[in-house]
Amino acid sequence: MSDLRSPAADRYGDPTVDLAAPNDVLRLQLAHRSVRRFGPRDVTEQELTTLIAAAQSAPTSSNLQPWSVVAVRDPQRKARLATLAGNQAFVAQAPLFLVWLADLGRARRLARRTGVEVGAADYLETTIIGFVDTALAAQNTVLAARSLGLGSVFVGAIRNRPVEVAAELNLPPHVVAAFGLAVGEPDPSENAGIKPRLPQAAVLHRETYDVDGADAHIPVYDERLTAYNERFGLTGDWSSRVLARLRGPESMGGRHRLREILLRLGLPSR
Repeated sequence: MSDLRSPAADRYGDPTVDLAAPNDVLRLQLAHRSVRRFGPRDVTEQELTTLIAAAQSAPTSSNLQPWSVVAVRDPQRKARLATLAGNQAFVAQAPLFLVWLADLGRARRLARRTGVEVGAADYLETTIIGFVDTALAAQNTVLAARSLGLGSVFVGAIRNRPVEVAAELNLPPHVVAAFGLAVGEPDPSENAGIKPRLPQAAVLHRETYDVDGADAHIPVYDERLTAYNERFGLTGDWSSRVLARLRGPESMGGRHRLREILLRLGLPSR
């Protein structure tokens, strides 16, 4: 592979972008896109084992390893989870649906067996560690899947109805579904591309945070994302979509109740 010019240009929606770093891993990262339509090929057990090994190779705070994952293949269970996750059909259509869990139950069960108190598990910091470590593991899986010729898409809507998801998956106390990941062979007929991201100058600060300098790049990004969306029959720029998504509780798909639900599921996060 001679260069990264094409995937880098697509990643930023800017033909002038060039990253002189010929590297297969970087090419996979820069070419990442969400896949919501899958072909008929199954994900083998060996591939699943490999994906989880990649996940377990991610960093973890203090080696707590506070996550677990449920691999769902049963069509009826996938269909029920698809309904719980905002009626997203691709959840049922994907051959493999991984439900990633912030799992503080393992440590609490260890404490109960040994008669030790783990009061720090009640605090927000520990909950954050659980979710951060889960995300790190899952992102490792996304890249590993891509290297195996598989595609994927994260499903945050698994948090729309976390109590029902917990019941469906028989989750023990102190364990909550953080997000899902649909995995399978990408359908080449899917009309999708590499979605441009904000210019680096909007997110990369030098030494201190430069509000004016960073935000000055948002208008050009709005133009690029509008052009990208129009290619796929969509409307709207980045700014309008961000504001709509964060408008209020009504835009959160039920997730505005997460604090009380985390408490109910055994993550008090005080």
